[in-house]
Amino acid sequence: MVNNPFRHSGKLYLLPTTLGDNDPMEVLPASVQREVERLETFIVENEKTARRAIKKLVPEKSQPSLKLFLLNKHTDPADIPGFLDPCKNGADVGLLSEAGCPGVADPGAEVVKIAHRDGIQVIPMVGPSSILLAMMASGMNGQNFAFNGYLPIDKAARKTELKNLERISYEKGQAQSFIETPYRNNKMLEDLVQQLHPATRLCIACDITLPTEFILTKPVSEWAKTKVDLHKRPTIFILQKEI
Repeated sequence: MVNNPFRHSGKLYLLPTTLGDNDPMEVLPASVQREVERLETFIVENEKTARRAIKKLVPEKSQPSLKLFLLNKHTDPADIPGFLDPCKNGADVGLLSEAGCPGVADPGAEVVKIAHRDGIQVIPMVGPSSILLAMMASGMNGQNFAFNGYLPIDKAARKTELKNLERISYEKGQAQSFIETPYRNNKMLEDLVQQLHPATRLCIACDITLPTEFILTKPVSEWAKTKVDLHKRPTIFILQKEI
């Protein structure tokens, strides 16, 4: 018999949300809806959007009774461990992502880290991850890939990083994915076309799971002749050089 490694009976549930303004039940399993219906305490990035997401999932749920802890760039790191106090008192807590899956390109990773440190069981729930969905649809190496988050804004530093990612993709056979602030997506595409080898494959995956979804992979040389507007559309870029 294996001893229970968790010191507290309360659990931390990682609750995914939609990647855009669509019906949550089109992309989220019923198990997520059941947990949102049951839980009363949530760790969220933005109160307004979190309440909206909860209401869309469970319209009849009482909003005034909810206890929300805010976790974003304004949160004092010293306050974060206290968000898990309900778990230490036997109550379950939900970590609700702003979009997609908590803890992946998401500030919730810090809460999960603390939960493990404090002996609180972490329960990940199934939901849409734009990173994985883009990789699935890219036709690139799903056995070996990396997510690099945001690239440098400085033009010279960005050029250096793009060349570095392209080199790594060739030497390791490793697909390289990254994101950009949505209003700078078109400029990112311009930089990719200018800086990458013409034969390097580039996947652009935007508005994933939405009616306007667009996912296409082709050589950089062909993207140079293609007009596509990515402005303010959540986008994953993936590159891989194979020559």
